[in-house]
Amino acid sequence: MIRVNNIHLDLNYDDSTVKKTVAKELRIEQKSIKNCFIFRRSVDARKKNNIFFLASIDVEVNGNEERICRICKNASIVKKYRYDLKKYNGNTSPVIVGMGPAGLFAALILAQSGAKPIVIERGRDVDSRTKDVNDFWTSGRLNTSSNVQFGEGGAGTFSDGKLNTGTKDMRQRKVLEEFVRHGAPDEILYDAKPHIGTDKLKVTVKNIRKEIAALGGTVMFETKLTGINIYENKINSITVEKNGKNEIIEADNIILAIGHSARDTFEMLYNLKLPIESKPFSAGVRIEHLREEIDKSQYGRFAGSKRLGAANYKMNAHLDNGRGVYTFCMCPGGKVVNASSEKGMLCTNGMSEFARNEINSNAALLVGVSQKDFNSENPLSGMYFQRNIEQKAFIAGGENYSAPVQRVDDFLNNKKSTSFGNVIPSIGPYHTLSNINSFLPEYLCKSMKQGIITMGQKLKGFDDGDAILTAVETRSSSPIRILRNDTLQSVAVKGLYPCGEGAGYAGGIISAAVDGIKCAEKIIEKSNK
Repeated sequence: MIRVNNIHLDLNYDDSTVKKTVAKELRIEQKSIKNCFIFRRSVDARKKNNIFFLASIDVEVNGNEERICRICKNASIVKKYRYDLKKYNGNTSPVIVGMGPAGLFAALILAQSGAKPIVIERGRDVDSRTKDVNDFWTSGRLNTSSNVQFGEGGAGTFSDGKLNTGTKDMRQRKVLEEFVRHGAPDEILYDAKPHIGTDKLKVTVKNIRKEIAALGGTVMFETKLTGINIYENKINSITVEKNGKNEIIEADNIILAIGHSARDTFEMLYNLKLPIESKPFSAGVRIEHLREEIDKSQYGRFAGSKRLGAANYKMNAHLDNGRGVYTFCMCPGGKVVNASSEKGMLCTNGMSEFARNEINSNAALLVGVSQKDFNSENPLSGMYFQRNIEQKAFIAGGENYSAPVQRVDDFLNNKKSTSFGNVIPSIGPYHTLSNINSFLPEYLCKSMKQGIITMGQKLKGFDDGDAILTAVETRSSSPIRILRNDTLQSVAVKGLYPCGEGAGYAGGIISAAVDGIKCAEKIIEKSNK
């Protein structure tokens, strides 16, 4: 198979256009092409009067591939990706704690290998969880076990379902292929910035769970890890709570994919004296603008093109105070949602459905923080910092987990907002006009103010005075790292595999899923020794 790079495609291209363009590039007749498909596609919007897709195309031809590649310097021979799945030869079922991307893909690989894993998840199945989340968003009644953070699919289920990642690990292809096989749209296989959307992601994770069960795996919802039982520095069993009763599950291999919000579990691990360290993370707010204004800034006269969809952005700024501020988890045509998971504490996230057709676009506006900001040697100090500002946001918002909101112009001038302009907050139904300066640390506010002004010089309209800030965003990544060695096991306990974002080894759906696969592979490898 030949891969042809740097192919320019018009926004209105079709299959015949692709074939014709590739044939011209390879200097062969179209009838010599048996098959061709897009391997990677990105938007080139550097020139607003000439926006196009930049693509890599995989081609199967009748003819000598090496000779064709010698003639076309823009082409090379590649092999089709194939994941090499090994068979599990252990006598016991591995246990996975948590059913976010890391736990879900660890369980899928183990199930496909014949391991018959046991998966425990403190939250509920995705259908029940969706009802709980919608009830919270409309009534303010929070279920601390079933919410945006906890339940089947993890925190990523109620997000944009973004699948772009910085990892170069080839396992990411396995993740994408499994998502498509279980119901995700085909374009995630080739879009440079793929996304599934919350609506389609719910169906996909449920289908993956069904395959795990069909292959002999066991999935236990509303089952919370409460203890890890260790004998001679090895995992012996775990204690779980289900229906108010404790239960012992014997296991010698446990993947700990607990997610970045399992704070009571962090405290349990700390009390067990498991080696944990504080790691840097970020905190800030959500910023949202009118989608059509962001689209115009990014795409010019091409704004509104169905092929392009809602526009994305990703920005950062290095400030004179030595800190960095950046946008994260940008949700084009999406909503800001209440992502709280603990009583009396409030945090937010961004969410888009596959169509990305909401009136606003939003992103996290974050500032890096580290242990020196918390003035504590406790490895959980970052977690306590998160709780502290979430509690202040809750108090500022008032009843029913109402989220504090503020116009950008008022934030920059340190005064409470009293009305909205042309941007209406998408978080609902409860939000409270506030002054975010009054409860967030001064260094966070000062950094965000500088960041907004600097980014406004890069993206027209980003510093629009009517743009809305919604507080607070604290869950961009885990505040801790559970230390592990080269075998991906805890440095202190054999058979315990800290995994994914909650353990401090991933940042996003794809990287977490890849880490889950890697931990599963280590268990399979160990079973074959």
